[in-house]
Amino acid sequence: MADGPIIKGLQRGLRVLQALQMQPDSSLHELHILTRISKPSLLRILHTLAQSEVITRRLADGRYRLGSNLSQTPSRREHRDRIAEAAAPVLERLCQRASWPSDLVVPSGDHMEIRETSRSRSPFLLDRERVGWEVNWLLTGVGRAYLAFCPAKERQRVINLLRSSSRPEDRLARDPERLNAILAETRARGYGTRDAMHLGGQYGGPPYSDGLLAIAVPLQDAGRVIGAINMLWLRPASTVEAFAARYLADLQAASAEIVASLRKR
Repeated sequence: MADGPIIKGLQRGLRVLQALQMQPDSSLHELHILTRISKPSLLRILHTLAQSEVITRRLADGRYRLGSNLSQTPSRREHRDRIAEAAAPVLERLCQRASWPSDLVVPSGDHMEIRETSRSRSPFLLDRERVGWEVNWLLTGVGRAYLAFCPAKERQRVINLLRSSSRPEDRLARDPERLNAILAETRARGYGTRDAMHLGGQYGGPPYSDGLLAIAVPLQDAGRVIGAINMLWLRPASTVEAFAARYLADLQAASAEIVASLRKR
């Protein structure tokens, strides 16, 4: 059979995929340098690949990466990426409606980790915590929302891990009566909140006052919890109770939408 003409659009699309294999998490400019494709053409190719879910664009910083659904045997990190891919458009729409931003956070051993955030989409100038930022389990809204609703065995495994920690922010793990009361209150209320002692900052790093409050809900899927999402606001703007009365239903709907999207994937 004679060779047919080369499909130039497909050829350029494959060049983009090869570039993303060589350099995951690439910006538009970096892909332009790697592929030597003009930026207008590159944007059209990236849009087409994203529509087909072959690649994704991270909400937090606009960088491109291969879609996690390309892997036949997904690793734990690829599983986290898949959650982030499902969450990104939902968190963006939530931020558009409410203006206040949200983080998607997943478990990562003795801490949690931000895997996606809409902070860069918010008109409010909040602290720009980034993807990969480590988050405390016991003092944050997301950590408490996760622990309150996850299976008891998983919750106890996390608490046992933190009990041996020497970090001040993990001290609550050695006070089971108080911690159980906090988690019971979180379940009754339906959302987690920050501890009054939590100022902000990366887990294990120096605390600093970021001036924020948060409410958080778990991502619940058939009896398990796969992550948590929050909504953050500037402390003077609202009390926790007033903010929850206005936005909790939207946050819970976003959680359900992310889980439904994951099931489809």
